[in-house]
This record gives sequence, structure tokens and C-alpha cells, in this order.
Amino acid sequence: MSHESVWNSRPRNYGKGSRSCRVCKHKAGLIRKYDLNLCRQCFREKAKDIGFNKVSFYRAQIPWASLPGPSYDNAMGARD
Repeated sequence: MSHESVWNSRPRNYGKGSRSCRVCKHKAGLIRKYDLNLCRQCFREKAKDIGFNKVSFYRAQIPWASLPGPSYDNAMGARD
């Protein structure tokens, strides 16, 4: 048996060796969530085209901060 036949002797049907980025075929840093199968570099390039929007962490924690209406004190239940 030659070296090439021994090196690629087992099938890659499962595990990390079987998956790669659908854009650049890179195997490391793969994002598999929502069946994306993109490496992290390609995801950063294509995220806006796919429809992902970056959300500010601060705005996500305080939902009433961007809403019009009562002041922050009144929203927390403080009395005038």
C-alpha cells in the first residue's frame, strides 16, 4: 500500500472531517447553526446578504430605552 492510499483510507461521512464551508471549503471555525455551514470569515462577509443584523447588546437588555413615552424613572415604577 502506498502512502496516499493509507492516508485517505477511511471515508469521511461524519465528524469534523466531513464538514466544510460551502463558500471556501475551509474546515475550521465552521458555523453550523441554522444549517449555514459557513466558516466564520465567510459569515462576516456574507451576513448582511443572508439577512443577519447586528443588534446592540445595550438596547437588547433595556427594551424601553428606545421607546417614546414616560421617562426612565416612571418606567421603573418611581413616584413623582
